[in-house]
Amino acid sequence: MPTDPRELVRWAALLDPRPTKAVQTPQRPPGRLWQGQAVTLDPLQSFAYVAGAGHRVPVGLAVTLMPLKHPFQAAMEARSLARITGHPVVYGLGPGPVVFQELLGTRPASQLGAVREYVTAVRDLLAGQTSEPGDTITSAMPLHRMDSPEVQIGLGVLRPAMARLAGGIADVAVTWLAPAEYVGSVVEPALQEGAGAAGAARPWVSSVVPVALRRPGRNPYRTVLASNYGHLQGPHYQDMLSRAGIQFDIDRPGPAAKAVLDGGAFLHDDVEGLGQRLSAYTEAGVDEVVLNLSGVHALEGPDAAYDEAAQLLEVLLPTAGATSVA
Repeated sequence: MPTDPRELVRWAALLDPRPTKAVQTPQRPPGRLWQGQAVTLDPLQSFAYVAGAGHRVPVGLAVTLMPLKHPFQAAMEARSLARITGHPVVYGLGPGPVVFQELLGTRPASQLGAVREYVTAVRDLLAGQTSEPGDTITSAMPLHRMDSPEVQIGLGVLRPAMARLAGGIADVAVTWLAPAEYVGSVVEPALQEGAGAAGAARPWVSSVVPVALRRPGRNPYRTVLASNYGHLQGPHYQDMLSRAGIQFDIDRPGPAAKAVLDGGAFLHDDVEGLGQRLSAYTEAGVDEVVLNLSGVHALEGPDAAYDEAAQLLEVLLPTAGATSVA
């Protein structure tokens, strides 16, 4: 969660395929700069700032929370960002935790039903149409027409039911904290099932993977907790990880972090080892691996996180497929 948009500029430069002082390999395919939902600077406005600073790189959101904005506003903002960056935008959406919905007074009777209505409304608006009134969403006013690169609607996916829904209505399925084996054995079949039932193409899969290099003096358990302690407290994340064979007591943070590491939800290894473990995601059907270094950033600062990301991209990109940073 950056507090100054200038923090993001060098990250975008790291992914810019043009030669820069930081990266001298213009033949490298462009990556994608990702942000999650933030309560500091709005991610879409931060991305627009980065584009205005001269780095019009592809971007993705993983994920913005639906209760915070009407589908009309979501569609308009996503299309605006695609026009500003000059690239297709992955606009990831998610309902957010139930407690978050309750605090905003927006908890629907059916989570999956509300997600379907919201995503359908955004898709219809982007296509220049309006949506039929639903139980939770009304969007009778169309967007004004404007040419822009594509907005690819993403859906945050943790468990099979949401994966089946994403298979039928989303362009991209975004996973977070999901081990490679779980993505391949649980998420991928559910996506295929949902796509088949809807007569749709199976969505692109982008997996956000928290990582850290093994270094002298670095405590991997502290890094896991700095990156993911908030997520590990969420019942929906606990259920997903339990399905992946990772069980823990969140009141015992040390053993919980060990379970997450042992289960492959957080990757901590040397460069070669990370390359092998990230390749397991592509073998599981993942199309885009998103490297998340938020634990390193939280404990060791932005320079350490940036240097680590630069090293990983330089070494791993030829073997890890489409690789991005968050």
